[in-house]
Amino acid sequence: MTNPVFPPRLLLAAVLALVPMSMAPAQVATRPPPMVPGAKAVTVEHIRVHSPAIAGNLEGNSADREVIVVLPPDYARNRTRRYPVLYALHGYSIGAAQWTKEIHVPAAIEGAFARGVPPMILIFPDSRTMHNGSMYSSSQTVGDFERFISHDLIAAIDARYRTIARRESRGLVGHSMGGYGTARIGMKHADMFGAIYMMSPCCLSPRMMARPEGTDEKLLTSLSSPRDSERLNWGQRAMLAAAAAWSPNPKNPPLYLDLPVKDGKTREDIVAKWLANTPLAFVDQYVAPLKSYRAIGLDVGAQDGLKTDAQALHDALDRYGIAHRFEIYDGDHVNRIGERFQEQVLPFFGRALVTARQGAK
Repeated sequence: MTNPVFPPRLLLAAVLALVPMSMAPAQVATRPPPMVPGAKAVTVEHIRVHSPAIAGNLEGNSADREVIVVLPPDYARNRTRRYPVLYALHGYSIGAAQWTKEIHVPAAIEGAFARGVPPMILIFPDSRTMHNGSMYSSSQTVGDFERFISHDLIAAIDARYRTIARRESRGLVGHSMGGYGTARIGMKHADMFGAIYMMSPCCLSPRMMARPEGTDEKLLTSLSSPRDSERLNWGQRAMLAAAAAWSPNPKNPPLYLDLPVKDGKTREDIVAKWLANTPLAFVDQYVAPLKSYRAIGLDVGAQDGLKTDAQALHDALDRYGIAHRFEIYDGDHVNRIGERFQEQVLPFFGRALVTARQGAK
């Protein structure tokens, strides 16, 4: 990724390629899904789940995570029934509460159920960190959010709710950074999920992007603690989030991470670590696990800057004969995700996940 014609002040921009600007930095307006007459109300609960995998991280992120749980309309009434579970991962710079607003929960879920999607439990874990996003990765600096999602959270939900506690009845979906998390966790922990769906996944490969205003190495290295990143702009915090997740360094306080630029020069060893965390770099290692899924979904908007990478992942899956559904729809990165969550994502899992009526125990 080194480019000798770049002036030193732009080298940082080159390695920011893995954190695309299309990951929306704030609450955005999204198209609501169609109203469905007669839709029955779901129950929304807010709980906390303790994650041993996150405990003890160097950044100071809480191991007690906020989780939004959506229970189907008949959950309280039908006390003997068990349900499939869909885990839904939010994107960078927002938490679970904000993402549920962007995808119009609970209306989108109620509408999908009213249109015939089999009832399921939906889980929205919050994975915001000191630098605004965990990247759903495994890092001593940030905490092991990969294991939090793939093990700790599942164990807690299975213990607390009437779930069908088996792989075939468990799904994973995410948007943007959450789409990246779905790709990463889906490949590495296919034994835990029966179906996955990646909505406009980010960070699939190294990508060039415009330099975020004001981002520079000197400012990022001047922070006296991870909490100081709260005063940085979106692009600067994204740089730290990626470094904390993909190039942690417990011997480098106070941030305990290595930036891919030092003294104005690209650090090839650190860039290599970042590249190693891109799904297009490791998809070849997980062909058999991917082939074991009941269903795989992947979509991206035609006006989304992430379309090229999504197409490349589609091509990689095709190359190995991995069955999946791929769609490029008319939309940008965020404007239609609420509509698609109701009309595409939930029906996808309604078909893919095994329900109690299908013989699950």
